[in-house]
Amino acid sequence: MTDSFKELFGREAERETRAPGRVNLIGEHTDYNGGYVLPTALPQETRVQAARRADRTVRGVTMGLPSGNTGEYTLGEERRAGTWLDYVQGVTRALAEQPVVFTGFDFLITSEVPIGKGLSSSASLEIAIARAIRALFALPLSDLDLALAGHKAETDFVGAPVGIMDQMVCSLGDRASALFLDAATASFEKIPLPPDIALGVIDSGIAHEHASGDYRVRRRECDQAAAAMGVRKLRELSSRDLPRIDTLPEPLNRRARHVITENQRVLAAVEALRRDDAKALGRLFFDSHASMRDDFEISLPEIDTLVEIAASDNAVLGARLTGGGFGGAVVMLCERDAEDRTTARILEQYRNAVHRDGEILLPSRS
Repeated sequence: MTDSFKELFGREAERETRAPGRVNLIGEHTDYNGGYVLPTALPQETRVQAARRADRTVRGVTMGLPSGNTGEYTLGEERRAGTWLDYVQGVTRALAEQPVVFTGFDFLITSEVPIGKGLSSSASLEIAIARAIRALFALPLSDLDLALAGHKAETDFVGAPVGIMDQMVCSLGDRASALFLDAATASFEKIPLPPDIALGVIDSGIAHEHASGDYRVRRRECDQAAAAMGVRKLRELSSRDLPRIDTLPEPLNRRARHVITENQRVLAAVEALRRDDAKALGRLFFDSHASMRDDFEISLPEIDTLVEIAASDNAVLGARLTGGGFGGAVVMLCERDAEDRTTARILEQYRNAVHRDGEILLPSRS
């Protein structure tokens, strides 16, 4: 990779940084409602090599894209273009609002994090770029500061109405623990993952997109449900409010019910992890998927089939859609040391059932 940077920019890179992708264990569409989430970091990472410039030009290349893999702009003149470069521009604009000083830079991006699979490729890129800028210019910014800047980049500049979970776990998470995050306060706790379980992630073969479409509709419906219930965010409600929630018009009643019950499932999942109760955690996975399928309506028939196949496998304790929905991947709780065989077996059955190519994302094949 060093040779590639030198070939592209005529000098050596000064810094190399990286940030992982993430898989959300449980807590879907709860973060932008001020609720709880429980993600963990993935082995797949985005890597950035960078070197400072004396001017205000930012020049970059990203490897692995079929087209449009170069970009350039001037600091202070960021303009949304609808390409991958928007994520970088959003980060520099967000960091410029901090009491820090930095100049232009050259950068090279490579990434193992699949795009459009619900594994936070965009947040991984944002945090890797933010880390590169921090390292190049010795900026006094914490990992939390970088997460907040990455989130601002994606929501305010790119225009994707996501919660803060992705940037938080890509900046603060690790593979040995789950990040129990309160999205309302950005407070977090690392909860160790039980040693007798392993995670499997299988992509459905259907890509999704956060910046447009049904994701925006669901967020708007949640806001409408909160307003109808007289609260700012659905997080302010609890299971005691479910009878009132049921009186809301369709589909607001079901959207709110998913968020309230999903928050409760996250809290229950944290307690299950603390007890090393993998079976209880697995049941919560299945319950979460049913809620996303029936109340929040973000699953698809192919993904439901993938979850059903996983549920019929004796080595799987739980399975659910992970990510924003309308495509993406399924996360499974597997018996330790059986995850390779289990995911391969389930993928083969899925391909035969729906005649669509899926892909094993975890265990990582890289």
